[in-house]
Order: sequence, then structure tokens, then C-alpha cells
Amino acid sequence: MSEIWTRLAGILAANDQAALITILAVRGSAPREAGTRMIVTGDGSYSGTIGGGQLEWEAIQLAAGRLRAGATTLCLTDITLGPDLGQCCGGHVEIAIEIYRQADASTIRHCATLEASGGFTCETHFDDAVPHATRRIIEDADASGTAFATLDRKTNRYRETFVDSRHPLFLFGAGHVGRALVLAIAPLPFRVTWVDSRTDAFPKAMPQNATAVHAEKPAGLIADAPRGAFVLIMTHSHPLDLELCRAALARSDLPYVGLIGSDTKRARFLKRLAESGLGPDALGRLRCPIGMRGIEDKAPAIIAASVAAELLHTREAIAYETSDSVVGVEQTARDNKTVFSNTKQGNM
Repeated sequence: MSEIWTRLAGILAANDQAALITILAVRGSAPREAGTRMIVTGDGSYSGTIGGGQLEWEAIQLAAGRLRAGATTLCLTDITLGPDLGQCCGGHVEIAIEIYRQADASTIRHCATLEASGGFTCETHFDDAVPHATRRIIEDADASGTAFATLDRKTNRYRETFVDSRHPLFLFGAGHVGRALVLAIAPLPFRVTWVDSRTDAFPKAMPQNATAVHAEKPAGLIADAPRGAFVLIMTHSHPLDLELCRAALARSDLPYVGLIGSDTKRARFLKRLAESGLGPDALGRLRCPIGMRGIEDKAPAIIAASVAAELLHTREAIAYETSDSVVGVEQTARDNKTVFSNTKQGNM
């Protein structure tokens, strides 16, 4: 769950207390990975998920029960999914349940501020004699990643990074497919900059992870996209689409540049982009048509679902490549007892 401290601050503002559930470590198969979190209140309401099913239900009941009972210490518990819960996953998880109250509000707000300003890394110490973990912020640490360390049972310490892990996506075009796509990825791990040159193009209600930007010259915003951002192009204008493609493909650090359209549109655009001076490597990065292959329906909502699946697939592929490239770093960390987890379409 991204922005955990911001959410915890909001929930605590409306409740006397709340519990933060964290999966500390996973062995074998489990619904979610280490570092997954959710927040629970005394009445059993919650925000976020640690994977659903019996594991989550048991964790919610335990956390809510401790809150209602006025527990004053954190809870560390081991759960074997097969024998303990009857789940077929067969894995083993270690969970922490921390208790936060109104007296902790200033600390939580400080963490929320750090989280919103780019994230922070801390060394965390669990002591089962206190309500919640002690987190010492590491001032000079790089919080740009999603580092998470397994719990060292000897010292009850690990290192974690709190950061907005949503992938930046620049979406150009607020037509029917653009609107459907923004709705489709509203609950997904993307941070959307939604751009259109028409002042009346955007809906009045906007998903929390999307920011509408009116720009008379949208192509100029390509330079503002952070390294690694995804770019999706589906405007009302083919000349504008071409201009956006040229600007995005000219940058070698944008791994996904998608253009809505048919194979015919792709061929025409590639010819014009080549004439403008772009080389084979740049042209080879253009994805058109967009979306998962084999889905032919052209209804906006179905195109949006298909494209959302492709974006998730690309995001995970990039994450896998990144983690694979740091195997040597992880092995060094293990040696030091600290392991870091690390077809046809519209607008043709």
C-alpha cells in the first residue's frame, strides 16, 4: 500500500487508535510479499490488503481484538498457512501488529510529510514491550527504491523504505478510451499525469492517482516525464500523436511508448518518424497497437482493460530485470546478515 503514513494519519484523525499490520517475512508461497501492509481499526474496518483470504481475516480479527482490549504492546506472530489456516498456499509468514494512538499523531504526520516529499529509509527495531516499532530515519539513504530487509530475529531489526511506489504514467488524450483507461487504472500502482489540449476534455470527478493537466502544447511535457515513465498517446489529433511519438521516442529512458491505432497507423507513423531522423532503436520501442494481443473488441472499457494489463505486465518485467541485475548486491547483503527484497483500435 503506497503512502501508508498518510493513510494512517487520516485514519487516526477519525479514530482514537489504529493498528498497522505488516508482513515482515515470507517463506514459500504466500498471498503477498514482505513489506505488504494494511491498517485496521477497532470495529474491524480496514484500508489496504495483505492478500485476502483466511490469512487476512485472521490478521484483521487479531488486530481489531487487540485494539478493543486496549493492548499496549505490539504483536509479532508466525503463521503457517497450511496447518494453521488450512490454506493450500503452504507458505509461512511473519506478521507484526503495531498499535498507534492519538499520542503518536505528530510522529505519524512527520513520517507522512517525509513520505510525500519523496520517501524515506529507516532502520526499524521491534520490541514486544512497546506499542509499536521504533524507526530511526537514515538521513543520507537513497529512498528512490523499494528496499525491504527481512527480519533479523536475533536483534529484531530490519531496514525498510517508505516511498510512493506507483509507476509514473503520462497519458495524452482525454477521449473515450482515455477516460476508460483512467478509471481502469485508478486502483492500480500507477501515478497518472493526464494531459489534453482541450480545456473541457476532463471529467469533473478525478481518480486519486490522476492529475489533469491542460496544455496547449502537450509535446513539451514529454521533457518533464521522469526517467522510466510510461507514455500513452491517444489524442484527438493524428498530427499531435505524431509529434508526441517523436518527442517520447527521442528519449531512450522511457521504456514504454504506446500509441493507440491499427497496424496501418503504425506503419505510417514509423515511416514519418524515420524521415524525421529517429533511428531503428528508437522506432523499435513504439508499441502500436496497444493492449494485450488476442483481445479484438474495440469498446473503450475493453481496450482500457487490455492496456491496463499490458502496463502491469511491462511494469513487472522491468522490476524483474532490475532485481536480476542486483543479484550480486543482494548476495553481499546476505553475507552481512541483511537481505533486501527487494489489433485494431480507436483513433486510427
